Amino acid sequence: MIKNLKELENTLEYNFKDPNLFKESLVHKSYDNTHNNEKLEFLGDRVLGLIISKKLIQNYPNEKEGIIDKKFANLVNKKTCSNIADTLNIKKFMFLGSSNKSSQKSTNKIVGDCLEALIGAIYLDGGLNSAEKFILNHWKKYLENSKIPLIDAKTQLQEHSLKKYKELPKYTFYKKSGPEHKPIFKTDVQIPNSKKYIGTGNSKKNAQQNAASKLLRSLKII
Repeated sequence: MIKNLKELENTLEYNFKDPNLFKESLVHKSYDNTHNNEKLEFLGDRVLGLIISKKLIQNYPNEKEGIIDKKFANLVNKKTCSNIADTLNIKKFMFLGSSNKSSQKSTNKIVGDCLEALIGAIYLDGGLNSAEKFILNHWKKYLENSKIPLIDAKTQLQEHSLKKYKELPKYTFYKKSGPEHKPIFKTDVQIPNSKKYIGTGNSKKNAQQNAASKLLRSLKII
């Protein structure tokens, strides 16, 4: 199968000195079960983690480790990698087996893994500086827009209770009222040294979230 890999090099903004290494980074195991990009992906994943970690610490010198970790997870996860791979149209240049019929979810993983393999190949071909230049260029938008994932009230209360008291919050389901098509659920929640807070919602889950929010507000956590 002949592919115009020069076109991809132009898109990547990197020219490989070793064309065989470049091609190997694009070979999925469904095309060749022996000589494929799995080891390069393994390497690229680590290089990506190193570069993004370094950049986050530079960008947020006064931020807590937990917040940095959440930003990091958003930047290196498969969704972000597959989004960048799609932007670069990497799938067009991949060597895939003819029997490889993947769901969209599998396809996203395949192209995201391939992007990591390309990072590994760039690292081996041009060194850490080349890999860093590539990553910071193509992750620029994501680094600029990196935000702390919103933690729902129930999770936030659980983290607080476990950290401070080594205990989970205690939820008690009170009752369900209202018509079947529009029910109202009521529940309460309590942690050590707090009073009970009652929450309502159109599902048990939403009632628990509402109760957790009230308790967190009483503690001035939110």
